Amino acid sequence: MSRPGLQRATRDGFWVRASGGAGLWARSDWGLVVAALGLSVVGALLVWSATRHHAGSAYLLRHLLTTAVGVGIAAAVTRTGYQRLRALAPLLYLVAVGGLLLVLTPVGSTVNGSHSWILLPGGFSVQPSELAKAALCLGLAIILGERLDRGAQPDLRDLAFAALVAAVPVVLVLLQPDLGSALVLGAVALGVVAVAGTPKRWLALSVGLVAAAVTLALTTPVLSGYQRDRLTAFLDPQADPQGIGYQTRQVRIAIGSGGWQGQGLFQGHQTQGGFIPFQQTDFVFSVAGEELGFLGAAGLLLLLGFVVLRAVLVAARARDAFGRLMAVGVATWLLFQVFENVGMNLGLTPVTGLPLPFLSYGGSSMFACWLGVGLVNNVHLSTRGG
Repeated sequence: MSRPGLQRATRDGFWVRASGGAGLWARSDWGLVVAALGLSVVGALLVWSATRHHAGSAYLLRHLLTTAVGVGIAAAVTRTGYQRLRALAPLLYLVAVGGLLLVLTPVGSTVNGSHSWILLPGGFSVQPSELAKAALCLGLAIILGERLDRGAQPDLRDLAFAALVAAVPVVLVLLQPDLGSALVLGAVALGVVAVAGTPKRWLALSVGLVAAAVTLALTTPVLSGYQRDRLTAFLDPQADPQGIGYQTRQVRIAIGSGGWQGQGLFQGHQTQGGFIPFQQTDFVFSVAGEELGFLGAAGLLLLLGFVVLRAVLVAARARDAFGRLMAVGVATWLLFQVFENVGMNLGLTPVTGLPLPFLSYGGSSMFACWLGVGLVNNVHLSTRGG
């Protein structure tokens, strides 16, 4: 082989190794990836519409940047071998718990009544509770998957260990306090435990423990005054007319005024008038409802449902229990978070501060959602010889 040909072959071989091989990406679940990317791009437009009058294109650019980083995270997780990912699962869980502990120290910062953030240079911040969602999917899949692969149901010892693994991040998140993220973690634990073939009596006990934890949070001083106001406003919207009650009322007005086809992107009266504080985060769905209308908002929900369905299908086709339980965990996490976020926009559930996956502004949420996409895609590749 001539020297130019040798150099070209060496260069091409390096690229194939660095990218994981063309076959790796060809076998990926592109339906899942394209749907998530489409949601992220639409989310950028909605965030821009909600913030352009007071912040120009700053939020738009940050949302696109976090999307690009999120896609890179998903690609890196996809590139990681399935067995290597399984081996790294305990370490990732410990890193997530370490982040939750760090938040409770003076390093953590309080935003909207929740001590859940670590501020970084350049105006960025990290919310470790978002990473904990993916880490719990991995941790529970490791614990409960081994016995299932041997053809047996989890015994009491396995369930007790799984309960402990779930309880640690739940308790740490409640101490911040962040009821919304704690509920997501509880939902993930219940979903994975149910699919693991847990006997009904132990599953009922698990539901009871989650309900007891929520009741304890609501009846003790665990929650901050700001979060209590959110729950009070859900029960009685007139109880806090200038605070969260005002915000939720304006959200419902925005969604109701959208009609079937919406008022048009960048044309919504409530959105462009700035009547809804922090609309780009918790209440970005109201931008869709007002400016894209019922049809546009329903289309976004269908796309979110498609992402969840892809995760469920990947779980059903997984070659082992670890992949099946991990994909189920991601599907449960995204489904519960969509239900809670849309519910609080419509006044059907309390305001808990949960972002809408892929659509809401926020780097930590975007990174975590794309990490979930990478985990599901990794399982998908394992079923196809990747």
